[in-house]
Amino acid sequence: MKLSFNNVAKHFGDLHVIEEFTREIASGELVALVGPSGCGKSTLLHMAAGLEKPSSGSVAGDGQTIRGPHPERTLMFQENALYPWLTLEQNVALALEFQKVDKKSAAAQARAWLAKVNLGTPALSAEDDVYTNHIHADDLAAIAVRAIDQARPLRVYHAVDDSDMKMGDYFDAVARTFNLPAPPRLPRAELQQQVTPMMLSFMSESRRLRNDRLRNELGVRLRYPDVATLLKTLS
Repeated sequence: MKLSFNNVAKHFGDLHVIEEFTREIASGELVALVGPSGCGKSTLLHMAAGLEKPSSGSVAGDGQTIRGPHPERTLMFQENALYPWLTLEQNVALALEFQKVDKKSAAAQARAWLAKVNLGTPALSAEDDVYTNHIHADDLAAIAVRAIDQARPLRVYHAVDDSDMKMGDYFDAVARTFNLPAPPRLPRAELQQQVTPMMLSFMSESRRLRNDRLRNELGVRLRYPDVATLLKTLS
């Protein structure tokens, strides 16, 4: 995608962060923004991603004015965190709004999802349980950065850790770490009466993925090689 900045300025009240910035970045061109803290580097990226609007001037992608987030433009944040100025519900709803779900419907779905967290949603019994895949956000970011430079063309890489863990065991481990009640375990026939079809599908169709290519081709060394390592740091 070709990015075009045309006389872009960004002000936060009386603070003028960016003034009359003009630049065209060709598709596939690698550009580094260098400058002291507070000079507007992140603000410029936020405008390119559609998360911020310029106070004046315009930002365009392939000739079309950028008016908001779009799947064709991805921004990797410096920190893997929620937006601190939004509530938990608003953070959850934001992912839906990015997919063009209207704010009212997104908020309703977010409330429903968050409510399920506190309802003690059951897990599958051991004989029906399925394997799950995990990756810490810090490791995911490191993998993405490494892939930019070293990934082979049209190559698929499974961004997962080394955990060999079923879903119910994962829920139990998290519950033990934070002194929470473990979810009840139910056979599949009973579980499908208590969860949504989407949740049942998720619980039924998970597969264990291999991460050999991360190590052998990208040379990735995971900071958190499995769920147990992460939970140990949190306990």
